[in-house]
Amino acid sequence: MTQKQSTLTRTGIVALLACVCCILWGSAIPMIKTGYHFMQMDSADTASQIVFAGIRFTLAGLLVLAFTSIREKKVMFPDKEVLKYAIPVCLAQTVGQYFFFYIGVANTSGVKGGIITGLGNFIAILLSCLIFRNERMTVRKSAGCILGFAGVVVINIMGNSLDMGFKLTGEGFILIAQLSYGISTVLINIFSRKVSPVILSGTQFTMGGIVLTLIGTGMGGHLGNVTIGGVAIIFYLAMVSAVAYTLWSVLLAWNDVSKVAIFGFVNPLCSVILSALILGEVRQAFNIGSLVALLLVCTGIYIVNHKK
Repeated sequence: MTQKQSTLTRTGIVALLACVCCILWGSAIPMIKTGYHFMQMDSADTASQIVFAGIRFTLAGLLVLAFTSIREKKVMFPDKEVLKYAIPVCLAQTVGQYFFFYIGVANTSGVKGGIITGLGNFIAILLSCLIFRNERMTVRKSAGCILGFAGVVVINIMGNSLDMGFKLTGEGFILIAQLSYGISTVLINIFSRKVSPVILSGTQFTMGGIVLTLIGTGMGGHLGNVTIGGVAIIFYLAMVSAVAYTLWSVLLAWNDVSKVAIFGFVNPLCSVILSALILGEVRQAFNIGSLVALLLVCTGIYIVNHKK
Protein backbone atom coordinates (compact mmCIF):
# COMPACT_ATOMS: atom_id res chain seq x y z
CA MET A 1 0.00 0.00 0.00
CA THR A 2 1.39 3.40 -1.00
CA GLN A 3 1.62 6.33 1.41
CA LYS A 4 -1.22 8.08 -0.45
CA GLN A 5 -3.46 5.01 -0.20
CA SER A 6 -2.61 4.67 3.50
CA THR A 7 -3.54 8.33 4.11
CA LEU A 8 -6.83 7.93 2.25
CA THR A 9 -7.65 4.78 4.21
CA ARG A 10 -6.92 6.49 7.52
CA THR A 11 -9.01 9.52 6.52
CA GLY A 12 -11.86 7.19 5.56
CA ILE A 13 -11.75 5.41 8.90
CA VAL A 14 -11.73 8.73 10.78
CA ALA A 15 -14.69 9.92 8.69
CA LEU A 16 -16.64 6.69 9.29
CA LEU A 17 -16.10 6.65 13.05
CA ALA A 18 -16.76 10.41 13.37
CA CYS A 19 -20.03 10.06 11.45
CA VAL A 20 -21.06 7.14 13.68
CA CYS A 21 -20.51 9.44 16.68
CA CYS A 22 -22.59 12.21 15.07
CA ILE A 23 -25.45 9.82 14.25
CA LEU A 24 -25.49 8.60 17.86
CA TRP A 25 -25.38 12.18 19.20
CA GLY A 26 -28.03 13.18 16.68
CA SER A 27 -30.37 10.59 18.13
CA ALA A 28 -29.85 11.96 21.64
CA ILE A 29 -32.01 15.10 21.33
CA PRO A 30 -35.22 13.37 20.14
CA MET A 31 -34.66 10.56 22.64
CA ILE A 32 -34.14 13.07 25.48
CA LYS A 33 -37.43 14.74 24.54
CA THR A 34 -39.10 11.32 24.49
CA GLY A 35 -37.60 10.54 27.90
CA TYR A 36 -38.98 13.80 29.32
CA HIS A 37 -42.40 12.81 27.97
CA PHE A 38 -42.28 9.34 29.55
CA MET A 39 -41.23 10.78 32.90
CA GLN A 40 -43.74 13.65 32.68
CA MET A 41 -40.92 16.16 33.13
CA ASP A 42 -41.80 19.78 32.38
CA SER A 43 -39.62 21.40 29.72
CA ALA A 44 -38.98 24.35 32.07
CA ASP A 45 -37.87 22.15 34.99
CA THR A 46 -34.13 22.68 34.45
CA ALA A 47 -33.12 21.20 37.83
CA SER A 48 -34.79 17.87 37.05
CA GLN A 49 -33.24 17.89 33.57
CA ILE A 50 -29.80 18.26 35.16
CA VAL A 51 -30.58 15.28 37.44
CA PHE A 52 -31.67 13.36 34.32
CA ALA A 53 -28.37 14.24 32.61
CA GLY A 54 -26.35 13.40 35.73
CA ILE A 55 -27.81 9.90 36.00
CA ARG A 56 -27.27 9.39 32.27
CA PHE A 57 -23.58 10.34 32.38
CA THR A 58 -22.86 8.46 35.61
CA LEU A 59 -24.27 5.31 34.03
CA ALA A 60 -22.32 6.03 30.81
CA GLY A 61 -19.05 6.24 32.74
CA LEU A 62 -19.73 3.04 34.65
CA LEU A 63 -20.57 1.24 31.38
CA VAL A 64 -17.28 2.36 29.81
CA LEU A 65 -15.26 1.22 32.84
CA ALA A 66 -17.18 -2.08 33.00
CA PHE A 67 -16.60 -2.76 29.29
CA THR A 68 -12.89 -1.99 29.67
CA SER A 69 -12.65 -4.28 32.71
CA ILE A 70 -14.26 -7.13 30.76
CA ARG A 71 -11.96 -6.56 27.79
CA GLU A 72 -8.82 -6.42 29.96
CA LYS A 73 -10.07 -9.29 32.18
CA LYS A 74 -9.41 -7.27 35.33
CA VAL A 75 -11.13 -4.49 37.25
CA MET A 76 -9.98 -1.17 35.81
CA PHE A 77 -9.84 1.43 38.58
CA PRO A 78 -8.51 4.86 37.58
CA ASP A 79 -5.18 5.58 39.27
CA LYS A 80 -3.78 8.95 40.37
CA GLU A 81 -2.37 9.60 36.90
CA VAL A 82 -5.78 9.15 35.25
CA LEU A 83 -7.55 11.21 37.93
CA LYS A 84 -5.07 14.06 37.41
CA TYR A 85 -6.20 14.35 33.78
CA ALA A 86 -9.84 13.31 34.26
CA ILE A 87 -10.69 16.12 36.71
CA PRO A 88 -10.09 19.07 34.30
CA VAL A 89 -11.80 17.19 31.44
CA CYS A 90 -14.74 16.39 33.71
CA LEU A 91 -15.09 20.03 34.83
CA ALA A 92 -14.90 21.32 31.25
CA GLN A 93 -16.94 18.69 29.42
CA THR A 94 -19.54 16.91 31.53
CA VAL A 95 -20.06 19.49 34.30
CA GLY A 96 -19.33 22.83 32.62
CA GLN A 97 -20.75 22.07 29.21
CA TYR A 98 -23.99 20.41 30.25
CA PHE A 99 -24.79 22.54 33.31
CA PHE A 100 -24.69 25.75 31.27
CA PHE A 101 -26.23 24.08 28.23
CA TYR A 102 -29.38 22.84 29.99
CA ILE A 103 -30.03 26.20 31.63
CA GLY A 104 -29.27 28.10 28.41
CA VAL A 105 -31.59 25.96 26.29
CA ALA A 106 -34.44 26.65 28.71
CA ASN A 107 -33.97 30.41 28.24
CA THR A 108 -33.58 30.81 24.47
CA SER A 109 -35.16 29.63 21.23
CA GLY A 110 -34.23 26.33 19.63
CA VAL A 111 -33.03 28.15 16.51
CA LYS A 112 -30.52 30.38 18.29
CA GLY A 113 -29.50 27.52 20.57
CA GLY A 114 -28.75 25.32 17.57
CA ILE A 115 -26.71 28.00 15.82
CA ILE A 116 -24.63 28.86 18.91
CA THR A 117 -24.08 25.15 19.57
CA GLY A 118 -22.51 24.90 16.12
CA LEU A 119 -19.81 27.31 17.29
CA GLY A 120 -18.37 24.66 19.62
CA ASN A 121 -16.48 22.91 16.81
CA PHE A 122 -15.14 26.24 15.52
CA ILE A 123 -14.01 27.18 19.05
CA ALA A 124 -12.24 23.82 19.51
CA ILE A 125 -10.18 24.32 16.34
CA LEU A 126 -9.36 27.95 17.20
CA LEU A 127 -8.24 26.99 20.72
CA SER A 128 -6.08 24.16 19.41
CA CYS A 129 -4.39 26.39 16.82
CA LEU A 130 -4.16 29.77 18.53
CA ILE A 131 -4.11 29.13 22.30
CA PHE A 132 -2.70 25.64 22.90
CA ARG A 133 -0.55 25.73 19.74
CA ASN A 134 -1.10 22.03 19.05
CA GLU A 135 -1.38 22.65 15.31
CA ARG A 136 -1.14 25.46 12.79
CA MET A 137 -4.12 27.49 11.60
CA THR A 138 -4.35 27.49 7.82
CA VAL A 139 -6.61 29.02 5.20
CA ARG A 140 -8.10 25.57 4.53
CA LYS A 141 -9.04 25.06 8.19
CA SER A 142 -10.57 28.53 8.41
CA ALA A 143 -12.57 28.03 5.21
CA GLY A 144 -13.76 24.60 6.31
CA CYS A 145 -14.94 25.93 9.68
CA ILE A 146 -16.78 28.84 8.04
CA LEU A 147 -18.55 26.51 5.60
CA GLY A 148 -19.42 24.05 8.36
CA PHE A 149 -20.82 26.78 10.59
CA ALA A 150 -22.76 28.20 7.63
CA GLY A 151 -24.39 24.80 7.24
CA VAL A 152 -25.44 24.84 10.90
CA VAL A 153 -26.93 28.33 10.46
CA VAL A 154 -28.87 27.27 7.34
CA ILE A 155 -30.32 24.12 8.92
CA ASN A 156 -31.53 26.16 11.91
CA ILE A 157 -33.01 29.27 10.27
CA MET A 158 -34.84 27.73 7.30
CA GLY A 159 -38.52 28.26 8.00
CA ASN A 160 -37.88 29.83 11.41
CA SER A 161 -37.70 33.38 12.68
CA LEU A 162 -34.48 34.59 14.26
CA ASP A 163 -34.38 37.58 16.60
CA MET A 164 -31.17 39.29 17.66
CA GLY A 165 -31.83 39.39 21.40
CA PHE A 166 -29.16 38.24 23.85
CA LYS A 167 -29.63 37.09 27.44
CA LEU A 168 -26.82 35.93 29.72
CA THR A 169 -28.78 32.99 31.13
CA GLY A 170 -29.93 32.03 27.63
CA GLU A 171 -27.62 32.64 24.68
CA GLY A 172 -24.77 33.56 27.04
CA PHE A 173 -24.90 30.24 28.90
CA ILE A 174 -25.02 28.24 25.66
CA LEU A 175 -21.96 30.15 24.48
CA ILE A 176 -20.18 29.33 27.76
CA ALA A 177 -21.18 25.68 27.25
CA GLN A 178 -19.59 25.68 23.79
CA LEU A 179 -16.44 27.29 25.15
CA SER A 180 -16.31 24.47 27.73
CA TYR A 181 -16.81 21.96 24.92
CA GLY A 182 -13.96 23.50 22.92
CA ILE A 183 -11.62 23.43 25.91
CA SER A 184 -12.52 19.81 26.74
CA THR A 185 -11.91 18.76 23.12
CA VAL A 186 -8.37 20.15 23.18
CA LEU A 187 -7.71 18.69 26.65
CA ILE A 188 -8.83 15.24 25.49
CA ASN A 189 -6.55 15.57 22.46
CA ILE A 190 -3.58 16.29 24.79
CA PHE A 191 -4.36 13.97 27.72
CA SER A 192 -5.39 10.95 25.62
CA ARG A 193 -1.77 10.72 24.48
CA LYS A 194 -0.67 10.34 28.10
CA VAL A 195 -3.30 7.89 29.43
CA SER A 196 -5.86 5.53 27.91
CA PRO A 197 -8.61 7.61 26.22
CA VAL A 198 -11.15 4.93 27.15
CA ILE A 199 -10.29 5.00 30.88
CA LEU A 200 -10.13 8.80 30.74
CA SER A 201 -13.60 8.94 29.16
CA GLY A 202 -15.18 6.51 31.63
CA THR A 203 -13.63 8.22 34.66
CA GLN A 204 -14.58 11.77 33.73
CA PHE A 205 -18.14 10.70 32.85
CA THR A 206 -18.64 8.95 36.19
CA MET A 207 -17.26 11.88 38.17
CA GLY A 208 -19.10 14.50 36.12
CA GLY A 209 -22.38 12.60 36.23
CA ILE A 210 -22.26 12.38 40.03
CA VAL A 211 -21.52 16.11 40.30
CA LEU A 212 -24.39 17.00 37.94
CA THR A 213 -26.79 14.75 39.88
CA LEU A 214 -25.83 16.46 43.14
CA ILE A 215 -26.16 19.94 41.60
CA GLY A 216 -29.57 19.14 40.10
CA THR A 217 -30.81 17.61 43.34
CA GLY A 218 -29.56 20.64 45.27
CA MET A 219 -31.57 22.86 42.92
CA GLY A 220 -34.70 20.86 43.76
CA GLY A 221 -34.67 18.52 40.78
CA HIS A 222 -35.87 14.92 40.81
CA LEU A 223 -37.08 12.14 38.56
CA GLY A 224 -40.84 12.06 38.96
CA ASN A 225 -42.77 9.43 37.02
CA VAL A 226 -40.15 6.68 36.63
CA THR A 227 -41.38 4.18 34.04
CA ILE A 228 -39.86 1.22 32.21
CA GLY A 229 -39.83 3.30 29.03
CA GLY A 230 -38.08 6.18 30.76
CA VAL A 231 -35.45 3.91 32.31
CA ALA A 232 -34.86 2.25 28.94
CA ILE A 233 -34.28 5.66 27.33
CA ILE A 234 -31.81 6.70 30.06
CA PHE A 235 -29.94 3.45 29.45
CA TYR A 236 -29.93 4.09 25.69
CA LEU A 237 -28.66 7.65 26.19
CA ALA A 238 -25.96 6.34 28.51
CA MET A 239 -24.90 3.90 25.77
CA VAL A 240 -24.86 6.76 23.26
CA SER A 241 -22.55 8.79 25.48
CA ALA A 242 -20.36 5.81 26.36
CA VAL A 243 -19.83 4.72 22.75
CA ALA A 244 -19.76 8.10 20.98
CA TYR A 245 -17.56 10.01 23.42
CA THR A 246 -15.16 7.09 23.79
CA LEU A 247 -14.78 6.80 20.00
CA TRP A 248 -14.38 10.58 19.78
CA SER A 249 -11.67 10.50 22.46
CA VAL A 250 -9.79 7.77 20.59
CA LEU A 251 -10.00 9.80 17.36
CA LEU A 252 -8.70 12.90 19.16
CA ALA A 253 -5.84 10.88 20.64
CA TRP A 254 -4.48 10.01 17.18
CA ASN A 255 -5.47 12.99 15.03
CA ASP A 256 -5.26 16.77 15.01
CA VAL A 257 -8.24 18.50 16.63
CA SER A 258 -9.19 20.15 13.32
CA LYS A 259 -9.34 16.78 11.50
CA VAL A 260 -11.89 15.47 14.02
CA ALA A 261 -13.77 18.55 15.25
CA ILE A 262 -14.80 19.54 11.70
CA PHE A 263 -17.04 16.44 11.61
CA GLY A 264 -18.94 17.89 14.57
CA PHE A 265 -20.82 20.08 12.09
CA VAL A 266 -22.54 16.90 10.88
CA ASN A 267 -24.12 16.52 14.32
CA PRO A 268 -26.89 19.17 13.89
CA LEU A 269 -27.83 17.66 10.52
CA CYS A 270 -28.15 14.20 12.05
CA SER A 271 -30.16 15.68 14.92
CA VAL A 272 -32.64 17.36 12.56
CA ILE A 273 -33.06 14.28 10.37
CA LEU A 274 -33.45 11.86 13.28
CA SER A 275 -35.85 14.24 15.03
CA ALA A 276 -37.94 14.15 11.88
CA LEU A 277 -37.99 10.35 11.88
CA ILE A 278 -38.52 9.87 15.64
CA LEU A 279 -40.70 12.88 16.51
CA GLY A 280 -42.49 13.22 13.18
CA GLU A 281 -41.06 16.66 12.36
CA VAL A 282 -40.73 15.75 8.67
CA ARG A 283 -41.56 19.12 7.11
CA GLN A 284 -38.97 20.86 9.28
CA ALA A 285 -36.18 18.51 8.22
CA PHE A 286 -36.61 17.44 4.62
CA ASN A 287 -36.44 20.64 2.62
CA ILE A 288 -34.05 22.57 0.40
CA GLY A 289 -32.38 24.06 3.49
CA SER A 290 -31.31 20.59 4.67
CA LEU A 291 -29.74 19.84 1.30
CA VAL A 292 -27.86 23.16 1.21
CA ALA A 293 -26.67 22.64 4.79
CA LEU A 294 -25.46 19.13 3.97
CA LEU A 295 -23.51 20.39 0.96
CA LEU A 296 -21.90 23.19 2.98
CA VAL A 297 -20.87 20.87 5.81
CA CYS A 298 -19.52 18.17 3.49
CA THR A 299 -17.55 20.77 1.53
CA GLY A 300 -16.07 22.14 4.75
CA ILE A 301 -15.05 18.63 5.87
CA TYR A 302 -13.46 17.92 2.49
CA ILE A 303 -11.47 21.17 2.51
CA VAL A 304 -10.05 20.56 6.00
CA ASN A 305 -9.10 16.92 5.32
CA HIS A 306 -8.02 17.20 1.69
CA LYS A 307 -4.30 17.20 1.06
CA LYS A 308 -2.85 19.02 -1.91
